[in-house]
Amino acid sequence: MQNPLSTEKLAALEQRMAALGINEGDLLEKFVRGSGSGGQKINKTSSCVFLKHLPTGVCIKCQIDRSRELNRFLARRELCEQLEMIRDGKASAKTQAIEKLRRQKRRRSRRSKQRSTADKRLLSNKKSLRRPPSGE
Repeated sequence: MQNPLSTEKLAALEQRMAALGINEGDLLEKFVRGSGSGGQKINKTSSCVFLKHLPTGVCIKCQIDRSRELNRFLARRELCEQLEMIRDGKASAKTQAIEKLRRQKRRRSRRSKQRSTADKRLLSNKKSLRRPPSGE
């Protein structure tokens, strides 16, 4: 079986980790059994990668692919993204999307509901005035 990762991608990841100051010695890496759908195979193989950056305490768990080697690469890439976000002090696109969904699903406040019903009432009054006069 051939390695899905090119040497260029691995070299780029190593450069990115070096720029962020991440050493392999600072990483605690464990291989755990994955969870979720997949039947017997997922319950037997330890292809899920748990990665912890000891100086910052950032933990990453990656189970995207069936290959352990690819999951190791993806976990390190995710760790780099997390540390860049912490360094830059901004939320990731992923967390922003989650927050947006949370705001959309949140229940409306009582005041907001009252305002919306009042607007609807005003609009219905306006529309009732548009009716043609009755023939009486």
